[in-house]
Amino acid sequence: MIELRGLKKIYIMGDEMVAALAGIDLKIERGEFTAIIGPSGSGKSSLMNIVGGLDRPTEGQYLFEGDDIATFDDAELAHFRNKRIGFIFQSFQLLPRLTAAQNVELPMVYADVPPAERKERALELLTRVGLGERAGHRPAQMSGGQQQRVAIARALAGRPDLLLADEPTGALDSKTGKEVLQLFQDLNDDGLTLVIVTHDLGVAAKAKRRVTFRDGFIISDESGVVEAHMLGANYETH
Repeated sequence: MIELRGLKKIYIMGDEMVAALAGIDLKIERGEFTAIIGPSGSGKSSLMNIVGGLDRPTEGQYLFEGDDIATFDDAELAHFRNKRIGFIFQSFQLLPRLTAAQNVELPMVYADVPPAERKERALELLTRVGLGERAGHRPAQMSGGQQQRVAIARALAGRPDLLLADEPTGALDSKTGKEVLQLFQDLNDDGLTLVIVTHDLGVAAKAKRRVTFRDGFIISDESGVVEAHMLGANYETH
């Protein structure tokens, strides 16, 4: 699904040039559940922004099912984000004045989905994440875990090919975080491709593949679900 070739992202900071990504080569196949891990400043967030079409690389190619996304103009990039990518953020990014159902409907409004279909799909998605009975509640009336589930339902509203999650359990307690991770695993079992950016080794351990970044480079690429303490030992050696 995703192929990155010699991907670089350079930022100009005063008189300095800082390489957030220093020439990345990476492939992610359809149906994978991949965790991108690394300390702050390692380049993982820069990678997610480019993969999600929120930013452009300074050099290199980003191929999404054969299309070179790095060559897209702004309109093409916006269409790509809306049609192909679902986003989940640590801070949920729900609109406080809208109900859960209305928040889920929002991406479908931009996609010109008819109102009746929007409402039906929003309720289906909220039911899927265990919140069908909370469809009329606003974010302030829900717990953090419930808000994150609404955010997941919203991310699925456009039937994306790829789900990107940035520290999706960072604002949650451990029990709720485990429930959200189980939901991700269920979605992946249904065939959805997931990429999670995290510094939490417990979260990364649940993924089927872990790609570790440091200083703009990939320093390891491992497959297979592992125990978190084992991953921590490996992580600390780099």
